[in-house]
Amino acid sequence: MKNEQELKDIVKDRYAKIAEQGKAENAASCCGATTPSNKVYNIMMDDYSETGGYVEDADLGLGCGLPTHFAKIEKGDTVIDLGSGAGNDCFVARHETGAEGKVIGIDFTPIMVQKARTNAEKLGYNNVEFREGDIDAMPVSDNVADVIVSNCVLNLVPNKLKVIGEIYRTLKPGGHFSISDIVLVGNLPDALKEDAEMYAGCVAGAIQKDEYLQFIKDAGFNNIQIQKEKSIVIPDDILEKYLSSEEVKTFNNAGTGIFSITVYAEKAGTKQEKPKMKMADLQDDSSCCEPTSGCC
Repeated sequence: MKNEQELKDIVKDRYAKIAEQGKAENAASCCGATTPSNKVYNIMMDDYSETGGYVEDADLGLGCGLPTHFAKIEKGDTVIDLGSGAGNDCFVARHETGAEGKVIGIDFTPIMVQKARTNAEKLGYNNVEFREGDIDAMPVSDNVADVIVSNCVLNLVPNKLKVIGEIYRTLKPGGHFSISDIVLVGNLPDALKEDAEMYAGCVAGAIQKDEYLQFIKDAGFNNIQIQKEKSIVIPDDILEKYLSSEEVKTFNNAGTGIFSITVYAEKAGTKQEKPKMKMADLQDDSSCCEPTSGCC
């Protein structure tokens, strides 16, 4: 397998191309990054269409879960989305945190950041911003976020332990995360593990489920829970790009599990209550006439 920087460059290149595709093209491939399967469906994604705040133009079909659905976002929260893409999870988070909250999306692909900013401007969302940067060195200060979400992104980062450390650093005491990701139970064949397309396609970069959860525990998080888990089956016509027919049969019977999991965990500490808005803060006396006149 290539070194850390080479892997990052591969992912950045693939996702820059994905940003220029439509959702239909992405949905015909493994996590949007490989040659389309003739089954023509995305093997990772969940359906957002009934989710509040969903923006179709911002949905490139690249996720493997619905982390915002499980993230327990409250009004006024500050939310960070790791690997924000065209902005869909940020806009769903904004629906939950409201105009009084703040949402920060981080992505290291410049064209994705620009696409997300354009979408935010169209929607008139002044409290959603997108920053270009690596999620293993977030362009965010310490103790900023109430909630962190991410959708099928950590598996694309070579140094996952460093990312989890960054999540801990940027969460406020008592804050929490809800992250959807791809993990393994058992081993992938070398032909899959060593292929750059399968890495960018969210499979080869996945680590063992137990190791993933141990990283979270070792970082100091509490109350670790798996909120959702679903099995991912790679269609044979994708596997046959890398394996012989006999190897495909062996792999399918080997008991190796590829799973999308949504993981929740909390940072130690006491969560501070957000200040409540006062009526005086909501009323602009300079532009409001006397109540008796009927205009207020």
